[in-house]
Amino acid sequence: MEQPKKVVNVAAQDGPSLSVVGDTYRLVVTGKQTGGAYAVIDMLVPPGGGPGPHQHPGFHETFHVLEGEVRVDFESESFTARQGAFVGVPKGGGVHRFQNVSGSLARLWCVVIPAGLDDFFLEIGQPVAAGTFLPPPTMTPDEQQRLQTIAEKYGQQLAPPNYFDR
Repeated sequence: MEQPKKVVNVAAQDGPSLSVVGDTYRLVVTGKQTGGAYAVIDMLVPPGGGPGPHQHPGFHETFHVLEGEVRVDFESESFTARQGAFVGVPKGGGVHRFQNVSGSLARLWCVVIPAGLDDFFLEIGQPVAAGTFLPPPTMTPDEQQRLQTIAEKYGQQLAPPNYFDR
C-alpha cells in the first residue's frame, strides 16, 4: 500500500462518530487518508462496554488508555489496563477482548496497522453525535452470524461471546 506523501491534519473533533456494540468510536484517521497504511480510532467505552472476543491475524492493534480502565483478556492472560497504560496486540495475536469493568467512562486511543478496522466499523456502526451512546444490539444467532460475515470481509474473526468464561 502506497502511503500518501502529504501530512495528515485532523481537527480536534473531525471524523465520523459511530455507535459500535454500544461503544462510540470516532474515526480520527482512516485508511483512505493514509493509503491503507494505518487508521486511528478514538474509542469511548461506557461501563460494561467493549467488543466481544475476536481476533485479527492480519494486523497489529494498539491501545493507549487515555481515561478510565479496561480489563483486557487474552487466551494466555488477563489484566487491567488503567489510565496511561499501553496495550499492543501483535499481528496474529490470538483471541482477545477489552471490557470496561469500572463505573466510569473509559477512553482508548486505538491504532491499527494496516488500516481496515475503520472500514469494518463504518459498515457495522450507526452514525451518532460525538459522545452519544446507543444500547448494544441484542446478539441473537442471526445478528452474530451477520457480524461474523462482515468481520471476515475485513480480516477479523469473532469468537463466541462466552469464549473467556472460566
